[in-house]
Amino acid sequence: MDIIQILKEDYQRFPLDQTYSIYAEDVYFQDPLNKFRGIERYKQMIGSIRTWFIDPKLDLHDIRRRDDAIETRWTLSWNTPLPWKPRIVISGWSEMRLNAGGSIVSHIDYWNCSRLDVLKQHLFPVKTRYSK
Repeated sequence: MDIIQILKEDYQRFPLDQTYSIYAEDVYFQDPLNKFRGIERYKQMIGSIRTWFIDPKLDLHDIRRRDDAIETRWTLSWNTPLPWKPRIVISGWSEMRLNAGGSIVSHIDYWNCSRLDVLKQHLFPVKTRYSK
């Protein structure tokens, strides 16, 4: 199966049943909160999302491949397990690099907001088009 199709399906069911076989054993991952290397650590990070986030959803807006690079644009949202269960929304993009064998060796996430903006969403709920 094509890696683009696999990624599309992984985004749809995120964070459940991710296809870890498309990543190199020593994959490098970075986002505004994490920086590490290795597929086992990557699995742990996804597992923590399943454990600590309520109703996580990863909407894929765009995916493009250029030679050994894949770029995705997405919105991640979840409810935080605080008494008022705020819905947190982060939009951003990912840049992934492939090795000669077609495995992802680097996955870097960028956010369209700051870490402080995310913290503020926990205290001051974001108005969405669904809010009244």
